[in-house]
Amino acid sequence: MSHKAGFVSIIGYPNVGKSTLMNALLGERLSIITPKAQTTRHRIMGIFSGDDYQVVYSDTPGVIQPHYKLHKAMMSAVFAALDDADVILLVTEPGNEFKQEDILKKIQAATVPVIVVINKIDLGNMEILEAEAAKWMKAFEKATVLPVSALLKLNLDQVFKAILHHLPESPAFYPKDELTDRSQRFFVSEIIREKILLNFSQEVPYSTEVAVESFKEEDHLTRITATIFVARETQKGILLGHQGAAIKKLGTDARKDIEAFIDKHIFLELRVKVAKDWREDDRALKRFGYSVE
Repeated sequence: MSHKAGFVSIIGYPNVGKSTLMNALLGERLSIITPKAQTTRHRIMGIFSGDDYQVVYSDTPGVIQPHYKLHKAMMSAVFAALDDADVILLVTEPGNEFKQEDILKKIQAATVPVIVVINKIDLGNMEILEAEAAKWMKAFEKATVLPVSALLKLNLDQVFKAILHHLPESPAFYPKDELTDRSQRFFVSEIIREKILLNFSQEVPYSTEVAVESFKEEDHLTRITATIFVARETQKGILLGHQGAAIKKLGTDARKDIEAFIDKHIFLELRVKVAKDWREDDRALKRFGYSVE
């Protein structure tokens, strides 16, 4: 029996459901999910293996027009995922107009199969859905166009069948028991950042980055120290809150999800530091794991 394996890159605008889709296809919650744009900043790989296949998904940052060096680094991750792809999953939703010409032209010029996933079909009607499908079939004549609801897990079996159909014959790229190429430290920092996105509004969530400074595993407890970096002193005050109330709630929310993720009790210490204008600082971006040209 032949074995199939390949890289499937998930591309689309912010908030169309890319992370929800990857988590649903994996059956695991790897990528953080919030209603806010730019929740995903890094390329996150999720590995799904069977006896005769291995699908390596890449959840990518939402396509945006860059305003900071951080955004440029995020878009570099998108282009890198397109270059590596054996299959491209272009995720959209009814009414979503794809205006980022450089990305669209690169996908249209791709020599690998393209699957257009029209997400959130549970929120629209059949007439709108048919018009949306026709639009994308015209834009990508050779693409497979599939309507789904990633949230409700509707029609995802058809997406997976289409992916397997298009995957090339290849041995596995990773051990079959691996789920991701990222470390536990990375996912701990992402969970903390998710809680910042959910607990704070306006500019604060977009001006923060999280670094796990220590991760010490003991017999019955894991001790984690993480630093939340902000761009301005005023943002530090907002994160801490009156008498530390805001940072305490943030730590409690994060601790619950981290314990569920690593399946162990943790002691979480959060610190807040100012790294002035870190979104434009090459050294800071490299420290946080972004590729800077």
